[in-house]
Amino acid sequence: MRHLTHADYVSMPWANGRGITIEMLRIEIGGGLLLRLSMATVSEDGPFSVFPNTERSLTVIQGPGFRLQGKDISLECRPLVPVAFPGDVAVRAVGTGGKVSEDFNVMTAAHLPKPEVTVLQNGGTMAARGGRLCLLALAPVTVNDRPVKRHDLVVWEDDMSVGPGGPAIAVRTVV
Repeated sequence: MRHLTHADYVSMPWANGRGITIEMLRIEIGGGLLLRLSMATVSEDGPFSVFPNTERSLTVIQGPGFRLQGKDISLECRPLVPVAFPGDVAVRAVGTGGKVSEDFNVMTAAHLPKPEVTVLQNGGTMAARGGRLCLLALAPVTVNDRPVKRHDLVVWEDDMSVGPGGPAIAVRTVV
């Protein structure tokens, strides 16, 4: 089990220069992105960065949320409700009302199967099913009986048991 904390994360400016992303995990092959997990703050209406050949999932983890709007896309981003959208489509955050929301982002290469993003409200068991499990704790929890603090990330390639306490966000991916 790999247990990552804030000390392991990398802060970087957004590609569009309008904010900061905290990159928690990045997996590449040959310079091509396979998987990226990150957190970011949305504090005003404005464009999201475009990431060609990428699938995205966003879950608001704090704050009231906002809408993502673009050509043929309108998604309500509400607390603890994952939404998926293509990374190569231009979208804007709207309806922030000047209120700050923090979100958890999952990006995968478009040629891979889409990851499964699940919110665990009070513990549970996740089956790896031959893939990789990643868990972001939104409050202190235990993972396979080991304590995990808020905003820690656990990466595991076997079934995962999450103790009560949460919420937490689990991501199952083939990467």
